[in-house]
Amino acid sequence: MRYLLFLVSPFFCFAQVTFTTLDLSDEIEETSGLERYGVNFITHNDSGDKARVYVFDSKGKMIKNVRFYGLKSKDWEDIAADQHHYYIADTGNNLGNREQLTVHILNTSLDFEGTIHLEYEAQKDFTARNIHPFDAEALTVYGDALLLFSKNRETQQSEIYTFPKTAGNYSLIPQAVLDVQSLITAADYNPELDLLVLTGYNFQGEQFFYTVTDFKKRGWASFDLTKYPIPIGRAQIEAVKIVDKNNFLLTSEKVKNQFARLIHLTVED
Repeated sequence: MRYLLFLVSPFFCFAQVTFTTLDLSDEIEETSGLERYGVNFITHNDSGDKARVYVFDSKGKMIKNVRFYGLKSKDWEDIAADQHHYYIADTGNNLGNREQLTVHILNTSLDFEGTIHLEYEAQKDFTARNIHPFDAEALTVYGDALLLFSKNRETQQSEIYTFPKTAGNYSLIPQAVLDVQSLITAADYNPELDLLVLTGYNFQGEQFFYTVTDFKKRGWASFDLTKYPIPIGRAQIEAVKIVDKNNFLLTSEKVKNQFARLIHLTVED
């Protein structure tokens, strides 16, 4: 099956964006995903850590970490959740030379239940290089499917890929393209609000937050995409979670002289 690709450019908004931050435990250096875990939160590091997740509270205090001895963490880049499962995207592919991309499925007790195996149908060349379209860091649940958003260094657009939430082997074909003019690092979708949010950055290190309202209602051909600059200075934001239509939680990796942070961001109407 083939899909028509729809290119949608963002409306650049300078509405008021405010935020507060708090430091996370120094065990969480490269927080690259964020989800609810009961009244607390769950995250993970990306490359350089063992296969494990971290649970922390609303004050940033570490509660526990859980190690998965049967799994490897090549480049864990995002975590998504529904009522019954967590999905961890081991899809980081900075050099475009990975032939095996995976999404690991955990139940709500954090027991491993299976793996989704992915490949890009369009990728034939696995030579290592810096500029290519076959990297993805943003994952979210969308009904019975998962959505994966590319981090395309060639075009600074983001292809949207969709595949089932069940273990198996799937070939990725883009459904649509968002002209985000940045490198997308995180995604979250709230079906009750019909709201998709994304984070990204450009080659100058500027951080951005995106909203896509009426995401399901509008369909693949028409997105209401709005882009907000985040005036946070030095940061590396790689996770996002919707609280309500105006409030959002993000995490930023540890950078020089700065712990990893939990960010509460508010977008004024």
